[in-house]
Amino acid sequence: MRRSFTYAYVYTYAWVVMIAAAIFISFSFTADLKPPKKEFKADTILLRGKTKPVKNSYLKNGLHLALPPLKPAVTSNIKVNVARPDDKLLSDVEVYPNPVTDQFNLKYSISRNSNVTIKIKDVLGNDISTVFSQRVESGDHNLNYPVANKLTRGFYFVRVVAGTESVIKRILVL
Repeated sequence: MRRSFTYAYVYTYAWVVMIAAAIFISFSFTADLKPPKKEFKADTILLRGKTKPVKNSYLKNGLHLALPPLKPAVTSNIKVNVARPDDKLLSDVEVYPNPVTDQFNLKYSISRNSNVTIKIKDVLGNDISTVFSQRVESGDHNLNYPVANKLTRGFYFVRVVAGTESVIKRILVL
């Protein structure tokens, strides 16, 4: 009687070959591949040439990468202000008095040096005027802006932009 061919034999054979290959590879990595020392005859020494002894331990272990020696850390008394992602560049923005009759005061705080732009926009988002645009030092800042003869009665928005952050405050001009 003839034996039927099934794929189970093929898969079993493939698994056996893979396990044998894995065992062979693991033994080859752990085995010491250096040839045993032999006594050479005089005529083979001329072919072999002189070899230099290995001085560095990283070459003995097979690591072909030369690492620099470690140096002790050098301390410095220079303070570096590193900005974290959760730090706000622009904060404490206040517009007063609101409603505005003749002038409004704008107070804001900057945590580090940055370009600051202050614009007034109408309800539709159109730019009415640029009040301030220049680089400022870190700290608290105040700005007075007279509204007489510049803005008509109605609602306006004051937009303060510092770096990539912006704050918008609404004002009412009487």
